[in-house]
Amino acid sequence: MLHDPFFYALAIPAVILMGLAKGGFSGVGAVAMPLLALAISPVQAAAILLPILIVQDVVGVWAFRKTWDRRTLTIMLPGASIGILLGYLLAAKVSSVTILAVLGAISILFAAQRLWLARGGRIATPRDIPAPLDAALGVGLGAASGFTSQIAHAGQPPFQMWVLPKALPPASLVGTTAIYFAVINWIKVPAYWALGQFTAQNLLTAAALLPVAIASTFAGVWLVRRIDPGRFYTLIYVLMILVGGQLLWEAWSKA
Repeated sequence: MLHDPFFYALAIPAVILMGLAKGGFSGVGAVAMPLLALAISPVQAAAILLPILIVQDVVGVWAFRKTWDRRTLTIMLPGASIGILLGYLLAAKVSSVTILAVLGAISILFAAQRLWLARGGRIATPRDIPAPLDAALGVGLGAASGFTSQIAHAGQPPFQMWVLPKALPPASLVGTTAIYFAVINWIKVPAYWALGQFTAQNLLTAAALLPVAIASTFAGVWLVRRIDPGRFYTLIYVLMILVGGQLLWEAWSKA
């Protein structure tokens, strides 16, 4: 188990944000990995977060189990499985510096996209795209989502690129997101196990953070139905841009 106070100073708010995301504040959990990567290696951070994500998924899926879109999951999950496999096969060939750079870039791009959407921007995806081509695009973005989720728990941007233009009802969007990431988190377990990331230290550290993870997920379910998240989202995405910039700086300095 890790004992570094600086790690927990970052890990506790990171896990709280993950819990709020699982509870319905979709997207805010994306800052968790970048925050932890400021204290430990991104590979170890990903291994610590995966068991926590799986436990939080139970609460999120249960809360929104009646509102989800079957077509989205049917199209995107096969692609996500392929992406996870590719991430596992390439894991040994990707340096920690590269992961830091990719994580930093994803953080900045994702946050910038969400801020743009919050201010009235739109994803330019034609609504009259032929169904077979749309499905192929969904599989491809599912693969991208699975790949980035495998290496850095950062599968939200590709997932949302395909799903958001569908304009699903809010409850359906939250439920579909919860089930999608619950499934791919379980798919990632054998890959993390094979890579030797489930060490005693990582699992004990994850266990120490679980009470915070569970409480924050229930808090997210309760809060998402009661408050206007606009300002909260803006603060989180600005933070993501700052953290992403710091990760890019670290990657550049270590290159």
